[in-house]
Amino acid sequence: MLEHDIVVIGGGPAGMAAAVAAYDAGCTDVVILEREANLGGILMQCIHNGFGLHKLGSELTGPEYAEAYAQMVTQRNIQVYTETMVTGITPEKIITAQNCGGILKLRAKAIVLSMGCRERSRGALNICGTRPAGIYSAGTAQKLMNCMGYQVGKKVVILGSGDIGLIMARRMSMEGAKVEAVCEVMPYSGGLTRNIVQCLEDFGIPLYLGTTVVRIHGQKRLEGVTIAQVDGSRNPIPGTERFIPCDTLLLSVGLIPENELTRMAGIAIDPATNGARVDENCQTGIPGIFACGNVLQVHDLVDYVSEEAEHAGEAAARFVRRQLREAFSRSTAAGFGVRYVVPQHITTDEEDVSLFLRVTEPFGKVKFVIADDERILAECKRLKAAPGEMEKLTLKAEQLKNVQGPITVSLEVLE
Repeated sequence: MLEHDIVVIGGGPAGMAAAVAAYDAGCTDVVILEREANLGGILMQCIHNGFGLHKLGSELTGPEYAEAYAQMVTQRNIQVYTETMVTGITPEKIITAQNCGGILKLRAKAIVLSMGCRERSRGALNICGTRPAGIYSAGTAQKLMNCMGYQVGKKVVILGSGDIGLIMARRMSMEGAKVEAVCEVMPYSGGLTRNIVQCLEDFGIPLYLGTTVVRIHGQKRLEGVTIAQVDGSRNPIPGTERFIPCDTLLLSVGLIPENELTRMAGIAIDPATNGARVDENCQTGIPGIFACGNVLQVHDLVDYVSEEAEHAGEAAARFVRRQLREAFSRSTAAGFGVRYVVPQHITTDEEDVSLFLRVTEPFGKVKFVIADDERILAECKRLKAAPGEMEKLTLKAEQLKNVQGPITVSLEVLE
């Protein structure tokens, strides 16, 4: 049994940032367990730029951003186990992992979960039709093109307008493919506004809202798809079907946090985020186990992932040194127009607390209202709000004094 103060599961942007922050906070016995051959996670296949503007002050590609943090890990001599798959954790913070050297058992004083996300697959969509070659998740196609140098198709339809799908629409166009359409079942796009502009509008790629793929055609290779408009219940509208010939279908239909290990430890999961329920220190319901990054909630920007992970790493170091105080305790709740709020619990009234949330649908000018049972704690106006862009609100320590009941975040639509 190996003994360590802090074990970080996952060596992507969240895991590296958490490990570096924990080390800098005074806890030098930190270990990272990573299942791939190198640190970096999903960043290694994201060769487009736009990373690091907030956190590092310069515009980098994904591999460059990953390398910046990998160098921080190396400079601190943080121990890293690569090609190591974690197969189990217990509430007592005992970790089971395996690699080419065999089975590893580690006991940690604190664990940081940073396993990231996986993509929702075709099997979860129940699209009728055959099972030909040429159907990929957008992330798989991205890895095949950017890391392995394969051209996955020449005539492409993309289902879903998440950020990965939008970025792949641009990438496929730049590599000479013809992107026939991007179809989105919702009446609004799920990606960042800048990606809609830079990836679709700049390349003349059509975006069909309220539209989905209803049938797949082809035997050995995809020959085309039938798309149709949908009603308010997302059911196809008869008579709106249209056939589009193509040899490739990319699916960008959502990300699922990799929380199998979280559930194995008996940690409560929030059904709205599919991530662990945490407090403002990113600590789960089991003391000493923390969660951060996309395994906690799906983020828009890697810079925000790093900030959240640093907060979790610092809190883990404080927990190891028995400096993490928990006295005040209030729950948070989502009100009108808000899909979820993270953290789900607040255990301090002595520090400012950041609340992260997403709205349920696109709005114009709005005002976010944070209130308890008796009074309004804070208000914050926005010129617009969209589900594809995470909102961050701050509650001051003095506003948390004498809070009665749960803290609810809702929005008011302004004229």
